[in-house]
Amino acid sequence: MIEMELVGVRVELPSSAPIVLLRETGPAGRLLPIFIGGPEATAIALALDHVETPRPMTHDLFKSVLDVLAVRISRVVVTKVEDKTFYAEIEFESGSGPRSVSSRPSDAIALAVRTGTAIFVEDAVLTKAGYTVPNDDGNEEHLLEEFRSFLDDVSPEDFDA
Repeated sequence: MIEMELVGVRVELPSSAPIVLLRETGPAGRLLPIFIGGPEATAIALALDHVETPRPMTHDLFKSVLDVLAVRISRVVVTKVEDKTFYAEIEFESGSGPRSVSSRPSDAIALAVRTGTAIFVEDAVLTKAGYTVPNDDGNEEHLLEEFRSFLDDVSPEDFDA
């Protein structure tokens, strides 16, 4: 299992498909793009920008319920990719012990951003769907430019097994 950091959410043209981008925290620095839905992209972006909406959004409500129940999200894990679909699990800690729930990666990431929870990816997922940016100098703007170039030539079909 590999720890990842959330680089950001982008909507790239011409496809207008929202993508969340994760980067491996280790020295390899591999990137994992995951196509997500528009509402989920908005939920993640709002949390990244620390925007408080007048009424709680679904992920904010879920976080509030967890807080009231004294349940902590210990980590989220992107567990597999099959037929261009990514799967994740949200791992919880509570007085009754550890539990996990199946989730879409976008929902798991939206909760992770709100709770400051670590994001992980199974090795097999990163091997199958990740890529390495040549000459990554650690510069965030350089990384985003490389990602934009990658998106110009990629489609969801490219993630077939």
